[in-house]
Amino acid sequence: MAKRSKRQKMSGGAGGGMGNMGMMQQMQQLQQQMVAAQEALAEETVTATAGGGVITVVATGDQQIQSITIAPDILVDADVEMLQDLILTAVNSALDQSREMAAERLGPLAGGLPF
Repeated sequence: MAKRSKRQKMSGGAGGGMGNMGMMQQMQQLQQQMVAAQEALAEETVTATAGGGVITVVATGDQQIQSITIAPDILVDADVEMLQDLILTAVNSALDQSREMAAERLGPLAGGLPF
């Protein structure tokens, strides 16, 4: 059995340093891909509605609410609690859709890691 120098032991054996450099390059590429995918998600939107279209919420792929639209005719005879429930339903639906879109786009890059 050949003796290894301290340098070989620390780098994982003969040629181990080169494998680590390749791994580092792959990690950097993956990080760049993740950043690009996250930036793209920030530009994409999902739309959710509640109450048959009375409330419409638009959210980005990075879970930011862009707009909430309330049909004016609902304000005439709606009670506050019903309106609040419809808004919550639409916002939660938009955020759920946004998270699903992010999981679809980032999942392959993240290798199943939660984000």
